[in-house]
Amino acid sequence: MSENWYYVQQGNRQGPVSFETIQSLIRSNTLGDSDYVWKKGFDNWKKIREVSELSTVEEGPGVPPMISKIDYIDPKLSEFDPHDRSLFIRIGMDRGGQPNDYGPFTLEQLKKLFKENRINGKTLLFKNGMKEWKLLGDFEDYQEIFEEVPPMIAEEERRSAIRKPFVARMFVHNNETVFEGICRDISIGGMQVLTDQFKGKEGDRISINVHPQNTDYHFTASGMVVRLLEGNAGFSFRFLNLSDEARKSIEKYIEEN
Repeated sequence: MSENWYYVQQGNRQGPVSFETIQSLIRSNTLGDSDYVWKKGFDNWKKIREVSELSTVEEGPGVPPMISKIDYIDPKLSEFDPHDRSLFIRIGMDRGGQPNDYGPFTLEQLKKLFKENRINGKTLLFKNGMKEWKLLGDFEDYQEIFEEVPPMIAEEERRSAIRKPFVARMFVHNNETVFEGICRDISIGGMQVLTDQFKGKEGDRISINVHPQNTDYHFTASGMVVRLLEGNAGFSFRFLNLSDEARKSIEKYIEEN
């Protein structure tokens, strides 16, 4: 078989790889029957045990799982490409209000927002590859970038801000293309997806694989694009025929966050 396969490991999409590679990963216990895979032609990401051509692959006897280590980045602001739209921010908590996530932005756009007093040193920032949200004022080159002394941040403020990061890695496939994004405003009815990669339109039927860093909230779902966000920053997505498993995962996330 010559199809390109994708799989999820440690919350990150891997691939494309060959069918033979997927078989090898199963035999070595690197992938188990509850891990997710996808290839062209699938309506959604599927657990390995749900894929007939993989169900006959036997796991290796007694071989410890090979879990790859995730090397999270802890970058400086000056290391970001100033024109790369890859930065997400969370505001509201910095002003005593409810948190809201926005993006993606470039570093140049963030500098402009800072000058307009729309963000500040207690605004949270996230970029794919980082472990969690990080306060702008905690970046070591904050003063160099924003030309201001970092604010005083109490340790309880820092713990409260970062303790429950609303970071979800999403894999959206529409026909042959795989996208990545971050979800916000999630409910049983749907959610919004922040991404600068989506090229679809209102009315498109798509499938998603939401895989937050806390895998307890992992779920897959299908639905319809109901609105494109301003500035091509993403889209609003309405769930259709949500499974009981996905519903329970969403309800748990809402209850605990």
